Amino acid sequence: MVKNRASTVAALLESSGLDAVVFLYLPNIRYLCGFTGTDGVLVATDQSDCFLTDSRYTTQAQAQVAADEIREYKLKLDGLVAWLQENRCCRVGFEAEHVPVATLEKLKEKSGPQIKWVALGKEVESLRSIKDEEEIAALERATLLNEEALNEVLPLLRPGITEQEFALELEIALRRRGGEEKAFDFIVASGERGAMPHGIASDKIIKSGELVTIDFGVRLAGYHSDETVTLAVGEPSSRLQEIFHIVLEAHDRAMAAVQPGVSFRDLDSQARDYICTKGYGDYFGHGLGHGVGLEVHEFPNASPRSEETVREGMVFTIEPGIYVPETGGVRIEDMVLVTAKGCRPLTRIPKTYRALPLSI
Repeated sequence: MVKNRASTVAALLESSGLDAVVFLYLPNIRYLCGFTGTDGVLVATDQSDCFLTDSRYTTQAQAQVAADEIREYKLKLDGLVAWLQENRCCRVGFEAEHVPVATLEKLKEKSGPQIKWVALGKEVESLRSIKDEEEIAALERATLLNEEALNEVLPLLRPGITEQEFALELEIALRRRGGEEKAFDFIVASGERGAMPHGIASDKIIKSGELVTIDFGVRLAGYHSDETVTLAVGEPSSRLQEIFHIVLEAHDRAMAAVQPGVSFRDLDSQARDYICTKGYGDYFGHGLGHGVGLEVHEFPNASPRSEETVREGMVFTIEPGIYVPETGGVRIEDMVLVTAKGCRPLTRIPKTYRALPLSI
């Protein structure tokens, strides 16, 4: 497997009492063995590991994959079960969050009673939660593209442009700098649409006196950036400015509270409790943040329901928000890397209040 990651799987095998673990979820496969294609299986035991794929990807796998064996199959599940049987695997773990029931039933049918399939939840979900130096460097390169691209297109954010037009210019600027793909459909929500946490860019025309929430990111070398800025076009109402500063303070309080050992539930409360004291608790409906890496949303989850603890090397977002129907909304988001004594922001765009001029 990829250097230093085999030990993580070995620990999983031992702690779960398994003969093998099967990985079908492509982000996990890429993380563990380097494969970037769209179809394959990685299976690991305490003695060896094997990557299986079909003829479309055999040559690619031979060039990319770090595994003891690369094998070609004609039918994926048949090839997988044959390998497990050859290696006398009896207790086999699988990714419970990502294997459909129909697939599991077929595996059980093909393998018979000799193989017991063991569902793995958090055990595999947390595999990618601690980022190494190479991953952190990839994430930083992606966040640098965010900063450069937004700075390029920011002069276009004026009354008269539509949300979709601005989102397109931002995407083009990211791709021009080498971005592989946008991380998700960009949110550009202006005026009253700012009350929609997932207000995908629409044909609405941006007007003077509005706040505009821009949530965007890019994929670069497989890793993602995710960042939200809320900007003023002209001079918005005093209430909207008040909401902005409440969210900014909540964001800053949560950032200051990040350190190894703190629970994500308590981290969430740092922002949520402050917003509640200001009378806007009912308007902050989502969690504080989420992990970012090979997926733009991955483990861990920072929310009032989280049972996880912050650990050094994790990368996740801090993104409180207030969304008031028929008025507007604000979200401010940064990606942070947990350090030994706190956190280091990976995103670079300033989050302080900015009122953009109405003309260039």
